Amino acid sequence: MNSKTIINFVRTGATVAILAFCIAGTTTPVAARDLPARNPDTVSGARIVAVTDGDTITIDTGAQVRLTGIQAPKLPLGRAGFRAWPLAGRAKQELERLGGGRTARLVYRGRKIDRWGRLLADVYVGDTWLQGEMVRRGMARVYTFPDNRAGAAELYEAERRARAAKTGIWALDWHRVLSPAELEGKTGTFQVVEGTAVATAVVGGRGFINFSADWRTDFTISIPRSKMKLFRAAGVNMEHYDGRRLRVRGWLVKRNGPMIAVTHPEQIEVVTE
Repeated sequence: MNSKTIINFVRTGATVAILAFCIAGTTTPVAARDLPARNPDTVSGARIVAVTDGDTITIDTGAQVRLTGIQAPKLPLGRAGFRAWPLAGRAKQELERLGGGRTARLVYRGRKIDRWGRLLADVYVGDTWLQGEMVRRGMARVYTFPDNRAGAAELYEAERRARAAKTGIWALDWHRVLSPAELEGKTGTFQVVEGTAVATAVVGGRGFINFSADWRTDFTISIPRSKMKLFRAAGVNMEHYDGRRLRVRGWLVKRNGPMIAVTHPEQIEVVTE
């Protein structure tokens, strides 16, 4: 963006709907009855035979299943030089307790297979939605994709409660929400960042949200031109974010200052808490 673009920014209100999700106290599981209507594209009777980590299982057909909508702390899993994220082992243990050896129901509400050949599904054991329960226990955070984002509002509410109670990963500094001023040295990592948007624009069809007056060095949210249609379909334009306190999550890259490329509206929350 150039200085002329900055001067012409328009300031207005913002909204991204984050719906309330009823989750009872610390021992009540996230139940299937509390979720949106299930997709009829369902596989029943799959037994969980192994748990790889806090968001990946193997079923008795031999297929690996990636639990959509969440990201648990990562284990090395054979990756040379990769260090386990804090609480990664505990997250795996929690998922084993919830589903290991039990019969599960897989529900597909978006893209069905990822580039590694894993199934992408919501997973239920009895009345318990494993994604929601892992987030509620503070063993995972919300992690959506443009082609797999159903249930995001419910997961965000579960995460909000876990974070407020400092449950699981939210008790650790390593996983905390960062401000735009704290991103130095974080390039290449997945972060949740919260700050106030001071200016927005669409330049060459690409959306930009800046968090200080100096776009050359500040933290920026960038929305590729090809993904802007998802925002328009949701009734959201860049002006909606202007002047609002936002929480965004994604992988940090260096483009002038630190930047997160956002591919769908569910990656950005308007902070009201």
